[in-house]
Amino acid sequence: MPNSSLVLTVDDVVIVRRKKQVVQFSFYLVCIGLVLWSVQATIIDDTDWDRIGSLSDIGNSISHFIGIDFELIPDLLGPTIETFMIACIGTLLGLVICIPAIWFGALNVTPYKPVTYPIARVAMTLSRSIHEIVWALIFVSAVGLGAFAGILAIAARSLGFIAKMSAEAIENIDDKPVEAIRAMGGSQLQVMIYAILPQVMPVILGIIIFEWEINIRRSAILGLVGAGGLGLVFFRQMNTFNFPGVTTVILAIFGLILIGEITSHFARKALI
Repeated sequence: MPNSSLVLTVDDVVIVRRKKQVVQFSFYLVCIGLVLWSVQATIIDDTDWDRIGSLSDIGNSISHFIGIDFELIPDLLGPTIETFMIACIGTLLGLVICIPAIWFGALNVTPYKPVTYPIARVAMTLSRSIHEIVWALIFVSAVGLGAFAGILAIAARSLGFIAKMSAEAIENIDDKPVEAIRAMGGSQLQVMIYAILPQVMPVILGIIIFEWEINIRRSAILGLVGAGGLGLVFFRQMNTFNFPGVTTVILAIFGLILIGEITSHFARKALI
């Protein structure tokens, strides 16, 4: 009987494993089928292949972008600085807006959980759900063309990421310093300054630097909708079919992003 029971148990395990393998294989098969269907629907059927032409036509189109418009380079200094400042001021403004959102959005410090916590979380979700281009379109229609609309768009987009990550960092702190200060009669402000901020400040600084680095990329394209900076120059070069000028602007954007990457790397090492 023991041997018979053992055989049955092994058979049961083999059957269960085979069922799992069949389920996994079916799942992968369905995923592959969905991917193939997506490729068929969104690429093969939805692409104007006649307009693309042959490989030589594609190569000829790409060759138009080979080259640099040296006459345009002196005119890129101002838009490059403007793009950089849009990212910096937009991130700073977003950080200021984030302060109440972080306070309300952290479950362990929010003033009134039934009201303030949902409001903060909805604001974070709304900020992250709307693309920066859409934010820029909204603010361009509200305040007009120029860098100010780009700054507001960057600030609105930054709120979601900075506030969410910072609030989650506060929720994961060690409660012992908080309880110690409260036991000594400390106020909520003292708890925040002496118990919470020392624990989360390195994390928050890293989040801010990372968001600033991303905002440099974002600010470089906001000009496409009239928010100033290099994106506006890029849009003008495309409209005038100055393809070497387009390449020159792309290289300027690449250089600006590279500077942001290097600055971000050393800033994190120095501050965190």
